[in-house]
Amino acid sequence: MRALVTGAAGFVGSTLVDRLLEEGHQVTGVDNLSAGYPATNLGPAHRHPGPGRFTFVAFDVQRPGLSDIVANSNPDVVFHLAGHVAVRRSVTDPQHDARNNVLGTINLLEASRRAGVRRIVYAASGGSRYGTPATLPASEDTALNPLSPHAAAKVAGELYVHAYANMYGLAPICLALANVYGPRQDPSGEAGVVTVFGSAMICGRPTTIYGDGSATRDYVYVDDVVTAFLCAAHAPATTTGTFNVGTGIQTSVTELHRLIATAVGVSRPPGYADARTGDAHASALDSTRASQVLGWKPVTDLSQGIKRTVDWLRVLLDPRPLVSAHG
Repeated sequence: MRALVTGAAGFVGSTLVDRLLEEGHQVTGVDNLSAGYPATNLGPAHRHPGPGRFTFVAFDVQRPGLSDIVANSNPDVVFHLAGHVAVRRSVTDPQHDARNNVLGTINLLEASRRAGVRRIVYAASGGSRYGTPATLPASEDTALNPLSPHAAAKVAGELYVHAYANMYGLAPICLALANVYGPRQDPSGEAGVVTVFGSAMICGRPTTIYGDGSATRDYVYVDDVVTAFLCAAHAPATTTGTFNVGTGIQTSVTELHRLIATAVGVSRPPGYADARTGDAHASALDSTRASQVLGWKPVTDLSQGIKRTVDWLRVLLDPRPLVSAHG
């Protein structure tokens, strides 16, 4: 399979690239290198010794010229993971968020259409598309209710994907992701509370819970999410639509903080601040449709995933220089 991955240097994108290469696929990665740890995240892909081939293009999906990149890579599947993820900045600068998440998506859809790519797998935001519905876990039939500019932009991008399917016969699959966590998530960002809490605890810094700690999220491990992307890529061309990707389990911020503190081995209590505008109070996704149609189920327990993430953070945050085998 020839695959093009946007957001390839990011948290989920780079993990997807590694899995594709492990399976022997040809991968073109596209990323503007604006966030996270691109050098660290892409290191394994550049060093990959197996049959898979990796080509990286430093490029912003909003820019003209994307059509040439897509056409030259001639992908069987386009995985669209590039985008702006900070809810707080979307509130203060909604235009920036819309340029990334709406206009960038349209540009990629146009490039894919012109290149004759039918299968596009779009990373939708399951954690925010439904707001706080009356019934949880939310199914794909739950009414859309975005509560922030970021959520609105991700929903708009998803609707554009479906519109292009209707107009041009594309065969897209939109994966509505719950709150993804795991190694490579940026601990300095706002979107990854597991790595934000974990890095602060490891470094002895205070942690802050916004609100009273009762807000819940559905936390799904990055390796399970990558498996969902691969299930979508290999699905029959007649399989299209939106599929929730989550565990269906609500975990409060207070409980999450406790689990991370246990994994790190600290007992310092969190501080508290006012709840933030645009945050849903409760979220969990019903992934029955993904199980029945795509054959996907999460397999990583939250405690297990947190431990793996904390282990990765300890290496990332270790100030000691690496020592060569020769001393």
